Amino acid sequence: MYSSVRGAGLIGFRTPLALLFLSLGIIVAAWWWLATPVALTRAPIDDASKLECVSYAPFRNDQTPHDPTLIVSPEQIAEDLKELAKVSKCIRTYSIDNGLDKVPELASRVGLKVLLGVWIGRDRAKNAQLCDIAVSLVKDHPGTVAALIVGSEVLLRGDMTVGDLRQTIQTVKPRVDVPVTYADVWEFWLRYREVAADVDFVTAHFLPYWEDLPPRAEDAAAHVDDVRKQVVAAFPGKEILIGETGWPSHGRMRDGALASRVNQARFISEILERARRDKFRVNLFEAYDEPWKRRWEGTVGGYWGLFDGAERKLKYPAGVAISNYPFWKLQMAGGLLLCMGVFAVAFFTPKRRLASPSLASWVAVAVSATAGGILLGISIDKMLQESYGLGGWLVQGFLLTAAVTAPLLSSYALMSGQRLPAFLEVLGPPKGLTPLFLSNMLGVMLIVTTLIAAQTALSLIFDARWRDFPFAALTMAVVPLWTLAFLNGSKSGERALSEAVFAGLFALAAVYIVFNEGFQNWQAMWTGATYLLLGSALWRARTPAAV
Repeated sequence: MYSSVRGAGLIGFRTPLALLFLSLGIIVAAWWWLATPVALTRAPIDDASKLECVSYAPFRNDQTPHDPTLIVSPEQIAEDLKELAKVSKCIRTYSIDNGLDKVPELASRVGLKVLLGVWIGRDRAKNAQLCDIAVSLVKDHPGTVAALIVGSEVLLRGDMTVGDLRQTIQTVKPRVDVPVTYADVWEFWLRYREVAADVDFVTAHFLPYWEDLPPRAEDAAAHVDDVRKQVVAAFPGKEILIGETGWPSHGRMRDGALASRVNQARFISEILERARRDKFRVNLFEAYDEPWKRRWEGTVGGYWGLFDGAERKLKYPAGVAISNYPFWKLQMAGGLLLCMGVFAVAFFTPKRRLASPSLASWVAVAVSATAGGILLGISIDKMLQESYGLGGWLVQGFLLTAAVTAPLLSSYALMSGQRLPAFLEVLGPPKGLTPLFLSNMLGVMLIVTTLIAAQTALSLIFDARWRDFPFAALTMAVVPLWTLAFLNGSKSGERALSEAVFAGLFALAAVYIVFNEGFQNWQAMWTGATYLLLGSALWRARTPAAV
C-alpha cells in the first residue's frame, strides 16, 4: 500500500513537471520560428546603388505640419539630408512651409536633387503665395530643383476641382524652366486624364497597402507594376514617375496585407529590382518614419520610413539579416520567465480542495503559461509601437498588466479551487465582497480586461480603418480567465446581468469584425475568436444568492 501511494505522488509531480518542460519547449520553438530572418535576393538599401529618389519630411517626435507656428531648424534638416545623400540621389518634398523652403539650399550642399512640392488646397490666396515662393526657389537653385510638383492628392482629398487644379498648374508652368507635374493616386489619374495635358510628366502614387482590395506583401510589387503599365498605356508619350510607393513596417493588417519589417523590406527590394530591370523611375515613400501621422492614420501611418523616426537610423542596413523581431532573444527570455512563474504559483499554492488538482487543471495552467510565454514579447512590442498619446499608453499599459497578472492569478485560483468572481462581488456592497485579496484582484483583472476589450471592439466597429488589433495581450489575459471559468465555474446562482450584456456585445463584435475585415485577415480572425472566448467566459458567470 505504501508503494502505491508513493507511486501516485510521483506521478502527480512528474505530470506538472513534464507539462512545464513542454511549455518551455513550445515557447522556444515559437520564438525561433517568429524570429527567423528572411533572405532577400536584393538588399532593400544598397550602398553600391543609390536610390533614384525618396520622399522627405523633417518632422520628428511631436513636430507636425498642422502646427502653423512650427519652423523646423535648418540644422535639423541638414542632419537628415546628410544621411539621405548616402543612400539616394534625390528627395521629394511636399511643402515649403514649416521651414522646408530651406531644403533646396541645404540639399545642394550634399549633392541631392530635389523634386520640390507645393502643398495647395482650398485657400486660393495662399495657393498663389506658395506658388510664388516655389517659383523663386526654382530660379534660385537651378542645379538642384529637378522638377516642380504642384499639388499632391488634391483631387483625392476633394480640396479643388479639376478645373481649378489645371488653372493653377497653367499659371505656374510658364514661369519656370524645369519640368512641372502634379501628384495623385493612380485611380485619380485614370479618372481625370485631362490633367496630363498640363504637365510634363505624370506623377502617380501606388500604395498597395491602402487600396480597397490590398494585395499580400508577397504580391504587392507585381501588382504595382501591373497597374503602372495600365497608367503607361493610358498616357502614351508621357513619362510615368512612381511618385509614391512603399509598405509599412508596423500597424494593423488589411485583408491579407500585413504591415511588418520583413514585408516592408521585401516590397522595397522587389519594386526596386523591377524598376532596374524595366527602367522606370521610382520615388520611395518615405525617408523617415513620421510619428505625427499616427494621430490621423493610426499606428500604420507612422511607420513607412526607410529610417527610424526617433534614432534616424537605417532600418535595413546592407548585409544585416531582416527579422520582424530583432530583439527576439530578450522577448523569448521574458516569456520563459513568465511561464515558469505561472507554474511556480501553481506548484506552491496552498491546496484548499479535498482532492488534488485534476489533470485538466494542470493542462489549463500549461496552456495559460504557454500562451503567455509566446505572446508576452509580442504584446510588449505592440505596446511600444502602437501606444500614442497619454490615453494610448494608459490603455495599452492596463491591458498588458492584465495580460501578465491574469495567468498568475488564474493559476492560483485553479489550484486552490476558487472560481472566477462576478463583477458584483468585486464592485458591489460590502456584504458581497469576496473575503480573499487575490480573488478580488482576479476580479479586478477580469473587469479591466472586459472594459478594454469592449473599447477595442467598439473601435473596430465604428472606426475600423485606423485601429489596431489587440490580439496578443488580449489573448494572454482571456485564455486563463476562460479556463478558470469553465473548470471552476459555478452552475448555481443567477446569471450575472452585466456579464451577459458584455458577452452579447463581444459575440456581435466578433461576427462583424471578421466579416468586415475579411477572412484573409488573420489578425481580425484571431481578435474575433478572442472576443468570443471572453464572451463565453462571461456568459457562464453566476451571482451568488448572498450578493
